[in-house]
Amino acid sequence: MAGEITETGELYSPYVGLVYMFNLIVGTGALTMPKAFATAGWLVSLVLLVFLGFMSFVTTTFVVEAMAAANAQLHWKRMENHQEEEDDDSSTASDSDVLVQDNYERAEKRPILSVQRRGSLNLFEITDRVEMGQMACMFFNKVGVNLFYFCIIIYLYGDLAIYAAAVPFSLMQVTCSATGNESCGVEADTKHNDTDPCWGPLRRVDAYRIYLAVFTLLLGPFTFFDVQKTKYLQILTSLMRWVAFAIMIVLALVRIGHGHREGHPPLADLSGVRNLFGVCVYSFMCQHSLPSLITPVSSKRHLTRLVFLDYVLILSFYGLLCFTAIFCFRGDSLMDMYTLNFARCDVVSVAAVRFFLGLFPVFTISTNFPIIAVTLRNNWKTLFHREGGTYPWVVDRVVFPTITLLPPVLVAFCTHDLESLVGITGAYAGTGIQYVIPAFLVYHCRKDTQLTLGYGTVNKHRSPFRHTFWVGFVLLWAFSCFFFVTANIVLSETKV
Repeated sequence: MAGEITETGELYSPYVGLVYMFNLIVGTGALTMPKAFATAGWLVSLVLLVFLGFMSFVTTTFVVEAMAAANAQLHWKRMENHQEEEDDDSSTASDSDVLVQDNYERAEKRPILSVQRRGSLNLFEITDRVEMGQMACMFFNKVGVNLFYFCIIIYLYGDLAIYAAAVPFSLMQVTCSATGNESCGVEADTKHNDTDPCWGPLRRVDAYRIYLAVFTLLLGPFTFFDVQKTKYLQILTSLMRWVAFAIMIVLALVRIGHGHREGHPPLADLSGVRNLFGVCVYSFMCQHSLPSLITPVSSKRHLTRLVFLDYVLILSFYGLLCFTAIFCFRGDSLMDMYTLNFARCDVVSVAAVRFFLGLFPVFTISTNFPIIAVTLRNNWKTLFHREGGTYPWVVDRVVFPTITLLPPVLVAFCTHDLESLVGITGAYAGTGIQYVIPAFLVYHCRKDTQLTLGYGTVNKHRSPFRHTFWVGFVLLWAFSCFFFVTANIVLSETKV
């Protein structure tokens, strides 16, 4: 994420890559989607979900094409450097006229050579892991690069705020009870306020902030060091995630099958579209991590088809999760974090399953929080880095980690409205990362490829949406969504 050309990593098969991509996309956003579905109406939600999934697929193919173009430029430069070294070694003439003639012929033959040499080394083969920051540096000017990092930083701040609120909120919901029965932290037909009692004189909001303080004290220090997620931890969190999702879907289907259906969602309610849009954009976010996912895939021959298959599976999964949720539970009883609906005794009779589902976000999010925090800190460093310069120890080890940690914790201290946090993050920073940046990347990489390698050069990983119309359409859609969400927020606040 800091924008470097990094090691490719251990290679894996295309189908393993498909699973990794599925795991990346289906995350925390999926847990906030059922409430957004119920609020906006099932028909509007379904149409918007399918359309946003399609738009995410389009921009994913844009990023893959830009990755291939970036690799082509790197390969071309290496070939040129190698050719120059060979020329220097074999050259015995020192006459200036010969050198001028040689340079003239090389310049004239550059596009032709690029086509001729593709047989020996396919220029567009994705072999180097070029992160999005490095692609921005290759294809954007200085202003574009700064805007890219600004967008990434805002998105990561939103991510951290969501995580910092989700863990204490889940702990509060599971452990606090207005009736004093702590084994059923979320009762049916009960709407709690932050001022309701939790333990003795402590209110629910007090318990939430205590949990937030403990969460910050335990995980915050990792921001000051370098940390990375291990392979085995990733496998464990992925396994827990799929066990939790499977249990929730099966329990919801069983309740509906036994006639305990409570939900009667409307067809459409436009007042809920704003949050639904942001949640759906957030739930399809993967573009910023594509280089680390796609590059290690051993065979990329049918890459676009595999990505398309992944999106079809993800759409099907989201549809199954959300439709079972909105028909199993009443819209006003759906929680911001869907797992908490299964902390009710009347839904799940086994206490162990209730606690597993209720506390499931705590473990999975807690393992991701330090990774995202370190990524954000490194992006801050990259944004202000100057060639040849170094940061003082205090700035490097204290200032950057502090400005990384404090803002999301303060946001989480002020609100635990997860649906709004996810919606706003997805609608603004998510729109930039998922739509605007890929569209500009593919547009500029196509121009640069033509100038560098010649107009006859064909990118083997070019997007099926290769016409310039699609770039314009994505940008138009992104800016329309931006203005719609902003106008909706302003109008909602005015009515209040």
